[in-house]
Amino acid sequence: MIWVGVSIALVGALGYALGAALQQFEAVRDGATLKLIRRPRWVIGGIIGFTGACLHAVALSFAPLVAIQPVSVATLVFAVPLAAMMYGRRPRRAEILGSIAVAGGLIGLMLLVPHEVSTPYLSDGGALGFLACVGGIVVVCHLVARKASGPAKALLLSIGAGAVTATVSTFVRVVGGGLGGDFSRLLHWFSAVIPVMLIFAVVLLQKSYAVGYFGIAYAGVQVVDPITSVLAGAILLGEPLPVGASTAIPALLAAAVLVAGTITLGRLTPDKHVQPAPVPQPVS
Repeated sequence: MIWVGVSIALVGALGYALGAALQQFEAVRDGATLKLIRRPRWVIGGIIGFTGACLHAVALSFAPLVAIQPVSVATLVFAVPLAAMMYGRRPRRAEILGSIAVAGGLIGLMLLVPHEVSTPYLSDGGALGFLACVGGIVVVCHLVARKASGPAKALLLSIGAGAVTATVSTFVRVVGGGLGGDFSRLLHWFSAVIPVMLIFAVVLLQKSYAVGYFGIAYAGVQVVDPITSVLAGAILLGEPLPVGASTAIPALLAAAVLVAGTITLGRLTPDKHVQPAPVPQPVS
């Protein structure tokens, strides 16, 4: 069943990457405002991204967080070139190398986590504590981002967005993985948390995209989301983490590659919206 979940997650993640690239193009032009809902490209990107998120949710009902979350990271390699195409340019070499490094490093870290399927359980107190922690992360990131600019601002905003999307994944895992064929279990306040946090995630993502550094913003979300989800899975849901000295060196190497890729993406120049060429006026 794990491979069924992984396959579904891969299709969903590719859709999410395409949707993100479409939405970022519009967010750079209009900013993270309500004007975006009048942009067909942004709406289409939202539909594609939402479909990908739904497939991700389905995948989480088949397999644990530690198996599904790394799959979405691999789409970073596709998302950055897709975003470049939106601006009518070829992907920069640094974008490709940075994306591969981030994806490879994080996948390496995630593969070190044991993949064991178990029925997830989350107490009300644990859930409230988790939401409070994520809320604190978002507030701190946004307060610091107000005084930052460039890639630092994009990264800070994406950290907050990634923490919120991890919350969505965690609650989806708890609700979907705990059904056991009994749909009456959906009548729980955990189910209401999912759409609320999803709305917050969309808003925060658009704010990070609007800065103009898609590579670092998307990478930030893709790094923070799975790491937060795995920690939540281990601490709150009792999912296993790797133990023993044999995993320490590979984990450090993977982390070094991930950091190097993130730094590479952070050094890139921002994308600006392509303005159409002015129409020549007839000479009277």
